[in-house]
Amino acid sequence: MLVGLTGGIATGKSAVSEMFRALGAVIIDADVLAREVVEPGEPALAEIARDFGSNMIAADGRLDRKALGAVVFADSARRRRLEAITHPRIRARFDRRLSDLAGQQFKGLVFFDAAVMIESGNYKNMDRLVVVVTDETTQIARLMARDGCTREDALARIRSQMPLSEKAKLADHVIDNSGSRAATESEVRRVQVALTAELARRATR
Repeated sequence: MLVGLTGGIATGKSAVSEMFRALGAVIIDADVLAREVVEPGEPALAEIARDFGSNMIAADGRLDRKALGAVVFADSARRRRLEAITHPRIRARFDRRLSDLAGQQFKGLVFFDAAVMIESGNYKNMDRLVVVVTDETTQIARLMARDGCTREDALARIRSQMPLSEKAKLADHVIDNSGSRAATESEVRRVQVALTAELARRATR
C-alpha cells in the first residue's frame, strides 16, 4: 500500500516519518530524491548549469542551493524550468524504488514523504493520505526555534502555504503533532494499526 505523508512547515512531518519507519514501514523521501538527482555527475546538474549559469555550481562541484533558490524564488518562469529539469527525474527514481520493493516482494506499508504533495496533485496517486498537523501557536514556536526567525516572519511563511485545515480535509488519517512525543507516537501507532488492518483486508480479497 502506497501512503502519502504530508503536512505543513514546522509540523514535525519528518519526526512522524521516522516513527513510521521504526514500526517497519518503508519511507521514500521526496527531499532525498530531489538531492540525489542533482548530485555531481547527474544529467540534471549539467542542465541546471547550462540553463541557469555555471555560477549555480559551487567550488566543490555541487549545486549551490542558496544561489539557485534566490533565482527561482523571484521568478516563477525560472522555477517552472527548474521543475521541468528535476521533476521527471525525481519521478523516475520514485518509480524505480517502487519497482525494487516489488522485486523484493515487500508487502508492507510504503510512505511517500513529500511537503507539497497536495499542492502538486500527487496525493491523488496515493492509496491513502496521512496529514500531519499542529496548532498555529506550536507551529510558530517551532519555526522560530528552528530557523531563528521572528514571529512575524514565521507567521508570514506559514500563511503563504495552503492552510493545514484544508489539507486535513483531504486526509484519510490526520496526526496531531502539537503535543508531546509520546502523544504523537500514540497517534502514529493508531494510524499504523488502521493502515495495516486495511492492507490485510486487501490481501484476502
